[in-house]
Amino acid sequence: MPVLHHLPLSPYCRKVRIALREKGLSFDLKPQRVWERDRAFLALNPAGKVPTLEMEDGAVISDSQAIVEYIDETAPNPPLLGATPAERAETRRLVYWFDDKFFHEVTDYLYGEKVMKRISSGGAPDSGALRAGRANLAPHLDYIAWLSDRRTWLAGDQFSLADIAAGAHLSVLDFLGDVPWDRFEGAKLWYQRIKSRPSFRPLLADRVTGFQPPAHYANLDF
Repeated sequence: MPVLHHLPLSPYCRKVRIALREKGLSFDLKPQRVWERDRAFLALNPAGKVPTLEMEDGAVISDSQAIVEYIDETAPNPPLLGATPAERAETRRLVYWFDDKFFHEVTDYLYGEKVMKRISSGGAPDSGALRAGRANLAPHLDYIAWLSDRRTWLAGDQFSLADIAAGAHLSVLDFLGDVPWDRFEGAKLWYQRIKSRPSFRPLLADRVTGFQPPAHYANLDF
């Protein structure tokens, strides 16, 4: 069975986990303390980063986008990138929006400061970074609401990797209690649909030593 080397609260690892389950593919999870630079893991992926997917035949695929596109090509149903060049372009645009822009403006400030600093003994969170991340979150939630008000899903008529990427990042922030859902009803309605998907539910059972998610985190109706 394929093995996904991961960190439970990494949005990129969660993105791959959701995609694998959307495809109905079985896999094992193996946590990696990447900051410890484990030699066995570095032999698999010299970059020392997760997610890394280790296939049964010995092939190793790293980088979340490389993994999910490999999955979409090798297990084409249901398609997650889109059926036409235009649909695939829009899906990739939005995946990049969340994996790059959203990450650097929001996730890295909140998840990076609250979680990664703590578990890698990097010190206390920077209060200025936390304020910046929370302030930056608001326009992204407005954008999600704007997209979901005009389309069935973020990239168009079909559920896609765009929804998966956005949901993965927001699920991490929701675990940390940093999403003011009561102020962003449109984004909340979209996230409720994501949260109720069978592929997403295993994420709601994740627990990390030293962190306690808010009571609403695992509730589908919140």
